[in-house]
Amino acid sequence: MRYILAMNIRPMKSASLPSVRVEPQLRQAVESVLEEGESLSEFVEDSVRQALARRSHQAEFVRRGLASLAAAKQGAELVEADAVLVKLQQRLASARATGSKGVENAKGGQSGKSAKSSKTSGR
Repeated sequence: MRYILAMNIRPMKSASLPSVRVEPQLRQAVESVLEEGESLSEFVEDSVRQALARRSHQAEFVRRGLASLAAAKQGAELVEADAVLVKLQQRLASARATGSKGVENAKGGQSGKSAKSSKTSGR
């Protein structure tokens, strides 16, 4: 129960999730990656919490995207994708020139050319 953050309090459990039937190979795979002292139940609970957080973030992302689309349709001021890419390329070039930290991560990303091609391909 790692996600009760602020006060490190473990709430009383008052509900249970349904048991899930899985193939023996899946259970063995899960058991093989358990951390020392971690139970299968703790692993499942942690996995459910992570999936819940991921889906909540995804739903919020979609909500914001739809709101942005609606604002764009109503004539909100927009910035062209090409202009954003140019500024990002300039920032990247500047960071590389000055040897800024974090540039290593940027090197693995898309270049402006491939980012533009994926943008125009509809992705």
